[in-house]
Amino acid sequence: MKWVVTGVLIVSLFTLLFIVLKKKLGFGWLTVFGTHLVLATLGIYVVNYSGLMASVYIPLNPITIGTVTVLGLPGVVLLYGLKIYLIGS
Repeated sequence: MKWVVTGVLIVSLFTLLFIVLKKKLGFGWLTVFGTHLVLATLGIYVVNYSGLMASVYIPLNPITIGTVTVLGLPGVVLLYGLKIYLIGS
């Protein structure tokens, strides 16, 4: 199983590099993506430690950060709603 995951990771890496170099995208998109990751992390951090929603803690892990990176601020609201609905306050 470990070899399969490693193989998929290597194939994905080479495919991504091929697309970036073939389309001449450059690496500017990497800066934008990194900025979105940092802002997503800060958004979750502010919600957790500001005291606005004291009864709910959204963990900082790759899944939650990825959700907020893709969805933006509504992603934080989505995670908050899921936490309340599935686990309760």
